[in-house]
Amino acid sequence: MAAAREFGVPLTLVGDRERVEAELARHDCTGLDIEIWHASEVVGMHDSASDAVRKKKDSSIRVAFELVKGGEAAAVVSAGNSGATMAAGMFVLKRMRGIDRPAIAQLLPTLTGSTLVLDVGGNVDCKPDHLVQFAVMGEVYARFVMGLQSPRVGILSNGEEASKGNELTRETSALLREKPLNYIGYVEGRDVFNGSVDVVVCDGFVGNVVLKLSEGLAETVGKMLKAEIKSSLLSQIGYLLCRKAFNNFRKTVDYAEYGGAPLLGINGVGMICHGGSNPKAIKNAIRFAYDYALKGVNSRMAEKLDESFPKSVRESEANEAPADAKERVVS
Repeated sequence: MAAAREFGVPLTLVGDRERVEAELARHDCTGLDIEIWHASEVVGMHDSASDAVRKKKDSSIRVAFELVKGGEAAAVVSAGNSGATMAAGMFVLKRMRGIDRPAIAQLLPTLTGSTLVLDVGGNVDCKPDHLVQFAVMGEVYARFVMGLQSPRVGILSNGEEASKGNELTRETSALLREKPLNYIGYVEGRDVFNGSVDVVVCDGFVGNVVLKLSEGLAETVGKMLKAEIKSSLLSQIGYLLCRKAFNNFRKTVDYAEYGGAPLLGINGVGMICHGGSNPKAIKNAIRFAYDYALKGVNSRMAEKLDESFPKSVRESEANEAPADAKERVVS
């Protein structure tokens, strides 16, 4: 509701109507554009992604994507089962032409702003062609969502030298040098956060490790600082003098500021949120999803894919989401 109130985003809440109405009754929704769409089934966090999508046809996750497919909404935001969310997006909206595997992308804070890392968990085993597709999608996202004119694209590796990496990274690097991208070569783990690269490409196994490591490090550093501040009166006085700087730092590394992770490569907009997301994270995820949809990023992405894969582009399994889809966000 904060997204509807602060950003004017029209929302459709999908789930058990009685429970949703009961929850809304606890809040002041006066003047907010909020609709409810009933869904009788729920996908649990431990349900099989494929089974959940195929067998639970009236689950909130699947119904939400069906609304996008039918033009009743422009984007889906979900903090539920991430595997099922990805599967539902692919099953209902289908892949964009030229994309073999959609990717989950995540913004991470840097010294100069943020870096987009993909894939962060959608595909643990990848081929070079998959990483090239991730790079193209990430470059478009960086240009039209992050506002970068010529995003620097790099492959995450164990060293910057061309001789480093493994078979996957070396083959991918050779392919990327032939694409119309600002490809800067290999980048190391430290480069993810120092602002020297804008789009970091890797398989979902490595990307998920990077994501969870960064989350854990930020949380641990925060606890260590808090413990040090409480350790002495002098430290507490120092904190009071630097409180604004500490608060700014905490905001920079707070995952809730980035909301969720966009699912790139489907014919529609899907935003995957952490299962433990707080209200602030959900609000920002809705804002990012709404902005993504309004900017028509998928159309730009389709153009870039056509340019990058002129001979291998194939038609998607279904038509793209309607261009006149209602500008609503489904959650």
